[in-house]
Amino acid sequence: MGTAAEILVVTGDNPERIRSETTLAELVGIAPVPAGPGMTGGRRRVGHGGHRRLNAVICRTVIVRMRFHQPTIDYVAHRTAEGRTKREIIRCLKRYVIREVHHLLRPARRRPSAAS
Repeated sequence: MGTAAEILVVTGDNPERIRSETTLAELVGIAPVPAGPGMTGGRRRVGHGGHRRLNAVICRTVIVRMRFHQPTIDYVAHRTAEGRTKREIIRCLKRYVIREVHHLLRPARRRPSAAS
């Protein structure tokens, strides 16, 4: 219940201002940034800005999913076998949760009515 409430508080009564999943990720502070200068092998890290309370809520959601959600458990096992660290896996899962949240927040688009 607290998760949904926090998401609604952050997005406000105007979810249209969040035009893309990337915008929401930047607002929350989950958008990936390069890990360091120079050649980093494509590694990314999570930025330190954004709405920290919502970021904490998303992190708790990911931790619970890693424990109880079977598709997430399978994903973690697969990524661990690839050599990813737990921190990298959590970063990816946070972004996936943001994708799901953005999809749910997106206002229903009106379909053009058929000409009679």
